[in-house]
Amino acid sequence: MTTLELVPGLVTTREAIAAVYGCGTFQGIEPADGAGMVFVYSDPSAGAEYGYTFDGRAEDDEFGPLYLYTGAGAKGDQKPSGRNSSLLTHAEKGRELHLFVAHGKVRGSGAMRQRYVGQMVLDAVQPYEQRWAPGADGVLRRVLVFRLRPVPGATLDEANPIEPATQDTLIELPEPPKASQPPAKPVKVPQQTQAKDKQTEQHATAQTTANVTGGKREVIRREGQLVTAFEAHLKSLGHTVKSFQITVKGERGTLVPDLYDATDNALYEAKGKSRREDVRMAIGQLLDYRRHIGAPPGLRLVVLLPSHPSDDVRDLLTTEGIHLVVQTKAGFDGFPLPAASV
Repeated sequence: MTTLELVPGLVTTREAIAAVYGCGTFQGIEPADGAGMVFVYSDPSAGAEYGYTFDGRAEDDEFGPLYLYTGAGAKGDQKPSGRNSSLLTHAEKGRELHLFVAHGKVRGSGAMRQRYVGQMVLDAVQPYEQRWAPGADGVLRRVLVFRLRPVPGATLDEANPIEPATQDTLIELPEPPKASQPPAKPVKVPQQTQAKDKQTEQHATAQTTANVTGGKREVIRREGQLVTAFEAHLKSLGHTVKSFQITVKGERGTLVPDLYDATDNALYEAKGKSRREDVRMAIGQLLDYRRHIGAPPGLRLVVLLPSHPSDDVRDLLTTEGIHLVVQTKAGFDGFPLPAASV
């Protein structure tokens, strides 16, 4: 019987993996139903022509190591279905998720070698982001960028980092990125978290629990809910809502403001709590975004919060010329914004 021990650093081929586990050999996401596994093959260099420029190890966040992986679909908006669904539902279906990265070609062949990184798990709170990139036809479209984390005991030592951007770019997005998920049902996340799938919007459920800094993760969820609710409010009033995707030369990743209200020419940054440190972070982010979007004449900066901050924090915002909108039971205090000064 053919065997293949998955040890981080192992260099093998798709054919060898398929021979043992019964998966396919051609797609980036290859489920192996009989083995209870899903294999993910990442090749940032080959994927560039399809807009797959986001793949690689991102900078660690407060929850630990993170690997970004662009989903399946070479043209048109990517959907959380098909092979992408295999990745999204791996924990729910009790399937292990294993990550490989391209490692040069087999000598005398066009086939790629694959270096095994390790066993991953999809981030339970924010399984993916939506970003914008050209497809194989050159048309700008939404792509799903999955957020993979190593299971306890695994690392990302064998993963290649995301390459720094070679130039500054600014893409004006037609509307803020959204995500849809399968119907809510309990999810079993191997060895790491217990969570629930989310409905319709990526941040639709109120809470999740995780054994790593769970409180912070709930704040992230509340922030997403706040943005979703305010976006819906703006659209109900006929406002045109957009955002921006910013790439900075020499840096990895992208910057994406929460909301840009084109009707009011207002740029929003939301926070899941109304503490001083959260508001100070929002101020810094807004100033940074303004530098990169060209500061349209009359642009107004706004911090969006789930509750009123202290009086001194309000004074800080007023001093810096930044507006404040706060969610209340009755709606959103501070909105509509005051008439723009001429």
